[in-house]
Parts: sequence; structure tokens; C-alpha cells
Amino acid sequence: MGYIKSAALEETGFVVLDSYDREIDPKEWLEVEYVDWKSSGDTRFAPIASAKGEIECNGFWNHTPPRTDKDGVWIPSQMEKAPTLTERAQEPGANVGRCRIIELQPNSYADALYNLHQDDNNRLNPDGTGWVVRGFFNLTDDKNSYFVLRENRTDPSIEYRVALPAGAQLIVDTQRLWHAVHHDGDEPRYCLITSWTSGPELDAFIEKYHGRPTTEYVDVPQDVLDAGQAEQARRDAARAAYYAAKGKAEVQAMSEA
Repeated sequence: MGYIKSAALEETGFVVLDSYDREIDPKEWLEVEYVDWKSSGDTRFAPIASAKGEIECNGFWNHTPPRTDKDGVWIPSQMEKAPTLTERAQEPGANVGRCRIIELQPNSYADALYNLHQDDNNRLNPDGTGWVVRGFFNLTDDKNSYFVLRENRTDPSIEYRVALPAGAQLIVDTQRLWHAVHHDGDEPRYCLITSWTSGPELDAFIEKYHGRPTTEYVDVPQDVLDAGQAEQARRDAARAAYYAAKGKAEVQAMSEA
């Protein structure tokens, strides 16, 4: 039967929406409660919706009973501190699974390439239902930072680099695309990440905010690109050698973050 997917994401696996142009009090992402939860890089997360309405970030399939990343339970104490962010996550009217704020410490382009990953968004998702994708709403003004998106983790021939100023909004099929962020700054980057179920509600939201599968991509000097690719290859080789020395095969697992 197959899953219900958004046609807007078919071409590149993501869309860039109109920039969010309202100011938000930074208290909404600075005063919520965070937990140590590692994704790609040095990160913490502040959940606003979770599997059971508790302040934790585990995949819904790791709870009892296990289920897919849908029907998240909102956390009142976090919603109270972040009302605008909650409103933004709920605006599409699509089913919400996990919803959380990520705090990412500064890193290099090479770090981002090494940390490229796919998300295990649709584990236990019943066939014939909406495919789970993720919305990324950048909160801090990270003008020198950018999202790195690839179809193939180690192939730089198709690499999209999307700028992340305050208000940048993307919807990404993160189970399809390898992705990470190069955060070039002195302070942490904050971003709202929401798991949404594909369907007519999300399609209408994408149309309302003029979602487009291409954008003006961040231009990076070729020597930086080459050095980053070489460093990714070096780290990958070192990781493979580490597992080989233990008599194990390296496995690229999808991220549960």
C-alpha cells in the first residue's frame, strides 16, 4: 500500500518555508528543562511533547507498549514556559510525535560531515498511514551556520547547505536524507524540532508558507569542502579500524534522537 507522503518533499527530500518574522522571548528556550541526550554533536534536548508527557526524549518504540513517533503527550510545565514554541509546533494541525528544543554547541564543517545521520522516524509506523517527517525552526540568529543535507552520507556531489538565521524554517524527510548542522559561533544554537505526520494538514501548512524544495544555498570555499570530506573519510576509517580490531563489523544505525 505504501505511506502517505508530501509531494512537496519528493524532489529533494526537504522544503524551506517562509522565514518566521515574529520576535520570541529567548526565555522560551533558555528556561525550559533540558536533559542530556546526544544526537549529532554536543547536544541537549528540552522536550515539549514526549511519549508519556514526561521530561525525557526516548523513542516511543522504547516504551511500553511500543509505538511509532505519533500522538506525543504534551508536557504542561514545558508548555507554560514555551507557549509560542508550542503554538508553532501545533499550528499545522498535523499529528505531533516528539517535540523538543535542541541545544547544539559550536562545531566544524568536518564535525557535521562525520555526524551526518538518518533518523529512525517511522519505526513501527503502520503501512498506509502518514510518513513521519521533521520540522526545524531555528530560534537563535546563527548567520554563519547551516544545515548540511545529503542523499548519500559520503558523496558530496549532492549536498544542500541551508542557512540558519533566526526564523529559518525547514521541513525535512530525515529518514531519507543524511543531515547535520555546522554551527559556526561562540554560543549554543537553539532550534525547535517537531515530528509531524504527513497528510493534508501538513501539505496545507507547506503551501501556506510557500514551501520550496530548493533555495539559495550557502557558498563554502572549495578548500573547506575538500578538507571536511577528507576528515570525514579519515574518521570513518579510524572507526572501521577500531571495530575491526575487536572482530566486529561496523554498522551504520539510524539515529533514535
